[in-house]
Amino acid sequence: MSQWLQWSLLTMITGRPLVSLLILVAFWYGVDRVTFRFLPNPVRWLRKWQRLGKLKHDLLNNPHDRRARLEMGELYLERGRYKQAVEMLKPNLDAGDDDAATLYAMGLACLGAGYAEQGEKVLAALREEDEGFRLGSVDLELGRWRLRRKDAKGAREALERFVDRRKGTVEGRVLLAQALELGGDDGAGALMREKAWKEYVAAPRFQRNVERYWAWRAKPSRPATYAAVALALGLLFARYGAPALTRSIEAYHQSQYTQDDDE
Repeated sequence: MSQWLQWSLLTMITGRPLVSLLILVAFWYGVDRVTFRFLPNPVRWLRKWQRLGKLKHDLLNNPHDRRARLEMGELYLERGRYKQAVEMLKPNLDAGDDDAATLYAMGLACLGAGYAEQGEKVLAALREEDEGFRLGSVDLELGRWRLRRKDAKGAREALERFVDRRKGTVEGRVLLAQALELGGDDGAGALMREKAWKEYVAAPRFQRNVERYWAWRAKPSRPATYAAVALALGLLFARYGAPALTRSIEAYHQSQYTQDDDE
């Protein structure tokens, strides 16, 4: 059921289009928080937006502030603005910055911007300098971007190293399964997906919250089940919860009007 139809149905029940829209937004945001978490946390998003504005102001006053450039490049990476990240980080490398954080950010920026050869070289240099950087995150990103380029062999090599280093990873196993399947080994891919699911089930709660999306990628039938449950809950809420909430809101406003009249 599309969001438009959901809003129309809820509006027919409540008789309040704006209230129906707010209820629908709140409901689906709540569903997202306990499922895929695609939507950004509004508080964190606002803080990062404010931080980005401050960094831009700082760089206007001091274009040579390399720490601000690195942080701004990392924020661009989070937003998927890879070419802007490359432009932001390039002066740092030209100035001789070769620390792990700068190389990692520049490698990802190059890969995302389509400069695969340069990105691979930068990350290879980082891996040679610090193989265990962020528990093997270099191999994870190499595997991820090689998968996008349909490089099954390269992705498999990188992701096998990552899974070997980070034993409990669900994401790494799902990506490795994709690499195996891309290379034609569907049986090994299926086994790896099963291992990913078992790791998720055995993981502590905080890790399950982080890896939930990848666990569902390991077992694609799960999202469909949860979507059906969410839809059923939505319809029940529209049928019973929304009218009760609307009556409560109307009663509250009526009491306020009554108090105003008495005064």
